[in-house]
Amino acid sequence: MLRAKRHLALVPLKGKWYSTVVQSPEYKLTCGLEIHTQLNTINKLFSASTNNPFQSISHPNLNTSYFDIALPGTQPILNHEAVLFALKLALSLKSDVNLNSQFDRKHYFYGDQPQGYQITQHYHPFSKGGYLTLSKEFDSIKEIEKKINIIQLQIEQDTARSLHTHQSAENNKSEEDTLLDFNRSNVPLIELVTEPDFHDTLQVKAFIKKYQNLVRQLKISTGDLEAGSIRIDVNVSVNEHPRVELKNLPNTSSIINAIDYEYKRQVNILKDDSIDKNGSVETRAWDGTKTTILRSKESATDYRYMADPELPPITLDRDVLIEVEKTLSKSADEYIQDLMSEPYNLSMKDAKILTIQNEFNDLYNNEELRKYYIDTFESYTKDTTASPKIVVSWILHELLGNLKKLEIPLKLLSENLLPANKLATLLQLTHTKVISNANAKQLLFHILDEFKASKCGKSDEIDFLKLIKKYDLQTTKDINYTSLEEGCREILVELNKPKMIEDIKSGKKKNSIKYLVGLGMRKYQGKIEAHELERTFKKILEIK
Repeated sequence: MLRAKRHLALVPLKGKWYSTVVQSPEYKLTCGLEIHTQLNTINKLFSASTNNPFQSISHPNLNTSYFDIALPGTQPILNHEAVLFALKLALSLKSDVNLNSQFDRKHYFYGDQPQGYQITQHYHPFSKGGYLTLSKEFDSIKEIEKKINIIQLQIEQDTARSLHTHQSAENNKSEEDTLLDFNRSNVPLIELVTEPDFHDTLQVKAFIKKYQNLVRQLKISTGDLEAGSIRIDVNVSVNEHPRVELKNLPNTSSIINAIDYEYKRQVNILKDDSIDKNGSVETRAWDGTKTTILRSKESATDYRYMADPELPPITLDRDVLIEVEKTLSKSADEYIQDLMSEPYNLSMKDAKILTIQNEFNDLYNNEELRKYYIDTFESYTKDTTASPKIVVSWILHELLGNLKKLEIPLKLLSENLLPANKLATLLQLTHTKVISNANAKQLLFHILDEFKASKCGKSDEIDFLKLIKKYDLQTTKDINYTSLEEGCREILVELNKPKMIEDIKSGKKKNSIKYLVGLGMRKYQGKIEAHELERTFKKILEIK
């Protein structure tokens, strides 16, 4: 790695989640966000280098070109994929796209920016305006609805990554060095700047979560805060106190805790008559417990912005905007509303799971999951009048649980082994009591486990009836109730827990009867339905 002299900076610690500070009506919190989003384009913004900033851990400075490390004489060449990604985000946020945006140079020197300037958009940004709407129903904020307005979106290049190390030196003193990794240098960013429309941390938290889901849904970024795909600076002000920009905020909990701390700090300043209220605008860091001053905030004049002479304007035809807008899907809120309505009638919780992206990005994305659910639902309901609630329950709990355990991608499964209509067939067999729920779950795991062992390749079409017969899993339809009752009594004798039985009979531990049912399922190898076992145990114990 290249070495540079150390510039002092605080290393952020992962913050813990604390309760939101209760605000005083006399002191109004005002916040605005600056969100830097790394775009997952194939190449970097102004060079042909591979865009993989996270390869740094094992291969620092691998994905670099002469331009990325600012060798004299190198020139930028714009990656048009970054423009497409920016256009998708701008249109999704109802932002007014500038048909002639321009790149500018923001001058400053630091080791991670060897050009001496950053290429960004200051005078003529990519788009202006727009908004993201939060609601009490979907985002758990206090207000019925809250519109967060956007000032602008701009395309810019990321800096190199600085790794600070301690080195032993002479006289038993330690000195700090900074290692520079240029894998991240020139990675394309979109900087989104909001209006100062946030007045509590519930709104901030909801906006971040909604924005993360949006960029994931658009497939323009992984949206991960902890990994650095999204980095957020927060501008905080209480009443007329000069605003403070908070940096070094590695995750949502740190952002919320830093805002809470800064609110209390500024309120204490405003309450103390001995402190000068006319301070300067500051940049402060968060160290996990408190904010500390880094420097006074630079102004636009300090950066000596100038139009970049080596990059022409980004000129867009309005027809391009129309065509790109046609490719955009519904918003997450619209998908959730659809899933909560006829014919699906899902709960808010289940609809969100099918819509909001989560940590299992490598196993499935929510577009794939939602389509698989809808296809299974339609196939299942086509041939039965039974309640379709079983579909979402099986997909979210049984299927996804097995996929996570076996690390099988949903796309591979649906294309090679278990398309939606096949899962629907298994669910229909459980509804018609050809196989019990318990045995169907075991059979599903078995075929997934075999699929995993076969390296997830193309498999023969599954015939569930043959498999049920092969493994002797069919449900006993002609039940000998006298024999069943005798078997259940044997279970109670072998259990030999009179206190548990008395608690079940008295109603103290009603749910413990599920334990008895489980023992019955084991005894009869899942061939007797759970409700038949429960009915028999209740009869024996004289429970209504």
